[in-house]
Amino acid sequence: MTKAWQEQLRLKWDENASFWNSRSQEMWDNGSRKAIVPFFKEHVEPNSKVLDLGCGDGYGSYKLWKEGYEVTGVDLSEEMVKLCQARLSDSQDRLSFQQADMLDLPFQDQQFDALMAINALEWTEVPINALKEISRVVRPGGYLCIGILGPTAAPRVNSYKRLYNEVVIMNTMMPWEFEQLAKEQSFEIVGREKVYKRGVDLKHVGSLPEDMQQALTFMTIFMLKK
Repeated sequence: MTKAWQEQLRLKWDENASFWNSRSQEMWDNGSRKAIVPFFKEHVEPNSKVLDLGCGDGYGSYKLWKEGYEVTGVDLSEEMVKLCQARLSDSQDRLSFQQADMLDLPFQDQQFDALMAINALEWTEVPINALKEISRVVRPGGYLCIGILGPTAAPRVNSYKRLYNEVVIMNTMMPWEFEQLAKEQSFEIVGREKVYKRGVDLKHVGSLPEDMQQALTFMTIFMLKK
């Protein structure tokens, strides 16, 4: 079913490209994604070659580029990549975009120093296959910054119809499940950044055990070292 899954996924994000573009900058600058780039900078040196997987309209890639990284953004959606290309200027270098499938990346082994994949693995039929493929293009000792939706994230509703035995194209997982998956693939988890649902009292979260903290999250961002 993988080809059918990927085709449905491409069509979905082609249709949603304009809507995503209308919200993307606000999410990265002030919303649920604002902590990602600062967290990324804590672990990955400037001038590193970075692959941004599922880059959407390219705004996250652009923010990494502004911080001094050499960034290649890829997305399955043709319409998303068009939005990315519109972000480029003639004088811009070290930032590029192309259409690509994270299950079959058009890059050499160990080509990148690091990668970023925010809420992307959930959209694959077999996430372990995607994790293995994206790991292939990162050098030994390199970093993988992976964002996984938490229990309180509204986008998880995309998988709800599976309860009716309907075909869905989102493979939701809990943050702890991804963490277990990463450990089984021999990644070292060197950092976590939790993004909490609005309304959570952050004064008391730190005293909770790890599983309770994750239960309140909108997203958990993991930094893995290969």
